[in-house]
Amino acid sequence: MKKIEVIQNVLEANEIIASRNRQLLDKHKVLVVNIMSAPGAGKTSLILETLTRLKDRLNIGVIEGDVASTVDAEKVQSEAKAVVQINTRNMPESCSLMAAMIESALKDMPLNDIDLILIENVGNLICPAEFALGEHKRVVISSLPEGDDKPIKYPLIFVDADAVVINKMDLLPHVDFDIGAFRRSIAGLNPDVEVFELSSKTGEGVEKWCSWILEQTKADATR
Repeated sequence: MKKIEVIQNVLEANEIIASRNRQLLDKHKVLVVNIMSAPGAGKTSLILETLTRLKDRLNIGVIEGDVASTVDAEKVQSEAKAVVQINTRNMPESCSLMAAMIESALKDMPLNDIDLILIENVGNLICPAEFALGEHKRVVISSLPEGDDKPIKYPLIFVDADAVVINKMDLLPHVDFDIGAFRRSIAGLNPDVEVFELSSKTGEGVEKWCSWILEQTKADATR
């Protein structure tokens, strides 16, 4: 019983800070997209593609979440307007970013000069689903080598998603992944979710994803 109370308190405290983050972002008219996936699904690669294609149209900041290292932040630094690295290794919650971590990161972001912030959450299909960050949109990336059963095994992260990206489509001839079965699983959990099939490596399908990002940014600016 005590453990349940502690978890509830943590989640409630997180929600309060997430709400505060959202108010700050809305004040500055900054759209935030929380990108989640298992390790190796291609979060950084998709962020790089997005930056390359949209950096002349939007001022984009990136918040990189990793247990350790600054490898991903270094990869995107030259393309983004601003980058903040968060390492969770010594944090109370190491398997996911939390609202308090984002609150701190936003202090280092030039919010007056930013249109969009892409958050690369820690690679995990369980913890990130539980913690709101103050984001406007949640995106889950699932790559072909992971298999088509992820929505069945980890439903919560897909239920709350605004978009699902099926990445590494260039590997389809080489892996056992049933696109139809995956889409049916997603539709059963979240029938209104946007689904994008793309390859960050070849660029196939990335334009459609970027168009969606632009639409969300424009909608946010007119709120």
